Amino acid sequence: MSRQTTIDEVREKALAAREALKAMNRLTTEQKNRALLAMADALIRERDAIIAANREDLQRGEANGTSRSLLDRLKLDESRIAGIADGLRQIVELPDPVGEVLESFERPNGLRIEKVRVPLGVIGMIYEARPNVTVDAAGLCLKTGNTVVLRGGSAAIDSNRRIVEVLRGALASTDVPPDALQLIEDSDRRSVDAMLKLNGLLDVIIPRGGASLIRNVVENATVPVIETGAGICHTFVDESADPEMASRIAFNAKVQRPSVCNAMETLLVHRKFAEAHLDRLLKPMAEAGVELRGCEETRRLFPGALAATDEDYATEYNDYILNVKIVGNLDEALAHIAKFGTKHSECIVTEDRRNAERFLQEVDAAAVYHNASTRFTDGFEFGFGAEIGISTQKLHARGPMGLPALTSTKYRIYGNGQIRG
Repeated sequence: MSRQTTIDEVREKALAAREALKAMNRLTTEQKNRALLAMADALIRERDAIIAANREDLQRGEANGTSRSLLDRLKLDESRIAGIADGLRQIVELPDPVGEVLESFERPNGLRIEKVRVPLGVIGMIYEARPNVTVDAAGLCLKTGNTVVLRGGSAAIDSNRRIVEVLRGALASTDVPPDALQLIEDSDRRSVDAMLKLNGLLDVIIPRGGASLIRNVVENATVPVIETGAGICHTFVDESADPEMASRIAFNAKVQRPSVCNAMETLLVHRKFAEAHLDRLLKPMAEAGVELRGCEETRRLFPGALAATDEDYATEYNDYILNVKIVGNLDEALAHIAKFGTKHSECIVTEDRRNAERFLQEVDAAAVYHNASTRFTDGFEFGFGAEIGISTQKLHARGPMGLPALTSTKYRIYGNGQIRG
C-alpha cells in the first residue's frame, strides 16, 4: 500500500470507531454481555476457519525462521480457541464498572456531586504476534463501553483478519455496532505511525509487545499512551529457601511458557544456597532444553553454563534461555533487579519473613511475589478475566489491566438553581 492509502485506512477505521461510540454510550450491561456471549459462540462455531487462517501464519513464520517460542505464541488450536472463548464468557460474569459511583457528597450550598466511572472512548491497541490478544482486547473494550482500533503484527495478520471477521459477524446480530471493533489490515509500520498521531480520533493508545515496539510508541505518540512494559523478570532464591520449592518455582517461571512477558529471564541465587543446591535448580532447566548463561561463580558450580554479559541481563529473551547470577545477599539481589528489571514482575523464594517483607517493600515493580511463580501476573489468574496488557507505569493503571483500567471518571453535579457569587 502507498503511504496515503495506509493513512486513509487508519483514519477511516478510527472515524468509524468514534461514530460507533454514540451507540455504545446507550447500551446496558445486559446488551453488552449478550454481545460478548455471541462473540464467544461464534469463535467456537468458526474455529476450523480460524485454525486454517492461523496455519497460514504459522507456515509463513516457519519459512521466515521464526523461533519456536514465538511460533508458540502465535499458534491457535481447538483448545486455545476454547480458552479464548471462555475468557469472553468470564468477562460477562464480571461486574460492569461503567456507571459505578466512586464518591458521592453534598456541598454546603446544596450541590450534590458524584464521581462515576466512564469509558475511555476510542482505544487504539498496537500489539504483536498473539492472536488471543485480538479477542481479549475486543471483549474488555466492548464490556466497558469503549470502541477499539486493533493493529496486530504482520506475523498474525491472517489469524487476526479471520478472528475480527468472525467477531464483527457475531456483533451484527446484537445491539453492539460492528464498527465498534476495527482491525488495521495494513501491517506496514506506517500504519502504526499514523495511529500515533490520531489526536481527536483515538483517546488513548495501548502498546503490547517487545521493548522496541513499546519504545517507539512512547517516544513518538502524540495520542496519550498507557505503557505496558517488557518483562525482564527475576526470581531470587534466598539462603533460607526450601530447595524443593525453589526448584519448582524457578522451573515453572522459566519453562512453563517462556514466550510470555511474565516468564523469568534471570535467576538470582544466594551464594550459600548455590553452593549446596545450584545443581538442583539448573539441571532440570538444562534437561528441558534451556540454554543457561551465568556469572563466573555459576559456571564454576555448573560447568555447562555459558558466560553471561550485562547485555544478557538486559535482554528479554521470550525463549528457552536463562541468565543465572550468584549474589552474596539480599542487597545485591535488590541492586541487580533495580539495574536490569523492567518494573514488571519479581519474586523472592525465602523462609525468612524479614527478607520477604523487605523484598516486597523495596522492589519497584507492578507485581512482587513471595514464594510463587511470576507466571501468575495475568489478568485471568488475578481474577480479572482477560487483560488488555500489564502496565508497568504508575499513572492511571499498574499491573494486569482488567475492566476498571479501561475507564476514566467524570463528575456529575446536581443542583436546584445554585449560582456562584
